[in-house]
Amino acid sequence: MLQLTNISLVQFKNYLQTSFSFNERIIGICGPNGIGKTNLLDGIYYLCFTKSYFSRLDSQNTHAGLEGFRIEGSFQLNNQQEKIVCILRETGRKEFFLNDDLYGKVSHHIGKFPCVIIAPDDVEIITEGGEARRRFLDALLSQLDSSYLQNLMDYNKVLQQRNSYLKSMAETRVQDKNLLEVYNQQLIKYGEFIFRERKNFLKDFLPEVIRFYQQIAQVKEQVELVYESQLQHSSFENLLHQFRDRDLLYQRTHGGVHKDELSMNLNGQAFKSIASQGQRKSLLFALKLAEFETLKSAKNFAPLLLLDDVFEKLDEKRMHNLLDWVCVQNGGQIFITDTHSERIQHHFGNLGVSYQLISLP
Repeated sequence: MLQLTNISLVQFKNYLQTSFSFNERIIGICGPNGIGKTNLLDGIYYLCFTKSYFSRLDSQNTHAGLEGFRIEGSFQLNNQQEKIVCILRETGRKEFFLNDDLYGKVSHHIGKFPCVIIAPDDVEIITEGGEARRRFLDALLSQLDSSYLQNLMDYNKVLQQRNSYLKSMAETRVQDKNLLEVYNQQLIKYGEFIFRERKNFLKDFLPEVIRFYQQIAQVKEQVELVYESQLQHSSFENLLHQFRDRDLLYQRTHGGVHKDELSMNLNGQAFKSIASQGQRKSLLFALKLAEFETLKSAKNFAPLLLLDDVFEKLDEKRMHNLLDWVCVQNGGQIFITDTHSERIQHHFGNLGVSYQLISLP
């Protein structure tokens, strides 16, 4: 089992210097809005995923008026004590340590301490464009397979280089077809790997999502999830040839796995167009719980589950079904935030589970 026993936060977001100890499998964190409940979850996420879930830049997570931060956590993993430390130096350099050993690359840490988070803005996975769904899928596959993460990083790097070169050709009106072909071949190499991994993975994952949706909603609704990729209909090489003139005109790459989509339908129509807030939340939770089960099966232990403000926009029945699964049927450690301690106590009392309640002032 994976369990976080304590965490210390120094100059991290609104925490100047604070520590927390966790002595139960189920942890409720309550307090008014803006007090730091989400920031505490983000600190836990940092230790697992080497970065913030909510901010793209590390510098955005330092305490106001200060530079740098330090997060330290003690974990129990399969009866072994593990210490993780993340330090953002005043210079902007980030260092990551596992048991006092410094990682050469922080990406090597990803997947060792798996974590699943559900936050209010995650509904964008359902309601927004394909980028949000690709980001969700990539984060999951990166925790499962380090080679996927490396190919994804390489693909994004080459894609950026190719787009920069397309812009440069437009500005200078000088075209080096040989250099463009070098970028094409690198993009093909990494992109075809990513496509194969996504396609093979989603064959089993998408039916699992639908199963969880039916379990949470407790109603029979025709939900359809389909993986769509340009590479299903053409080779990557043909795509780059097909879009060559458009790429040169608009100075960006139009063909590739960065255009992949996960379409979602409800009763034959676009899910985001007709689904209620409760249905959208149910599908979001289904995606996340399927992610949880996938990681648990692959790692042979349950990942940490971080639930931020999940009580909103779900009716009593759907919430009970969700909490019954995560708190009773699941064996992993769970952190749940809410503004009302009474609501946490009410739900956990109905489930009859032991829990720790942390009240932030």
